[in-house]
Amino acid sequence: MNRRNFLGSSASAVAGMHALSILDAVPAYADAMDQLQSTDVLMQRYPFALPALGYALDAVEPAVDSRTMSVHHAGHHATYVANLNRAIESDTALHQLTLRELLTRLPTIPESVRTSVRNDGGGHANHGQFWPLLAPNRAAQPSGALGQAITRDFGSLAGCVTALKQAGTGQFGSGWVWLVSDNGKLRVHTTSNQDTPISERLVPIMGVDVWEHAYYLKYQNKRADYLDAVLARLNWSAADTRYQV
Repeated sequence: MNRRNFLGSSASAVAGMHALSILDAVPAYADAMDQLQSTDVLMQRYPFALPALGYALDAVEPAVDSRTMSVHHAGHHATYVANLNRAIESDTALHQLTLRELLTRLPTIPESVRTSVRNDGGGHANHGQFWPLLAPNRAAQPSGALGQAITRDFGSLAGCVTALKQAGTGQFGSGWVWLVSDNGKLRVHTTSNQDTPISERLVPIMGVDVWEHAYYLKYQNKRADYLDAVLARLNWSAADTRYQV
């Protein structure tokens, strides 16, 4: 075998090993995600696409104004999608993974694109789960298993909302406040930047964006007022579908 053929076969072998490590080596913590119901965004593969809001830009006013909704969805979220596609464009092994799989297998993602998958992929997943929670046709309270779990773990829906607000106002800098399921038990959790509970063995039931871009045009520095408004009109019917005992 000449040097050129050797190098070619070696490169093919390395590429094959890379594909196997990404597709076949499932970290143990990914097992905790099995209970998470699939959403359209989490099941997307490359090329990823910006999901439609499914409602008018002014549909959740006054909690979120139409200008903020437009900038947030068509600006910030769309940028995460474009950056993620650009980052993994040349890595065909990654094209076979869903967004959920990319985020649950971060340690196996090539280091050269891992930061983008974490930040841009996380931003795509987080926002894709956020928009349905603002949908106009909503349930004012959780029902079924989720409603029972909230009463069990927080005492009441009011107790849960209070805990979410406290954590959201206490989150330093950009990030998210979440209601997550940790092996069936509900708790409040925060993440920085676009980190997602999906990468931490936690199942996100609902999450509220506390980046300034989510509220600054209307609320300026009054994050607590923004949280009051959004938490008071959450679409609990969307959250209900994400909790499984």
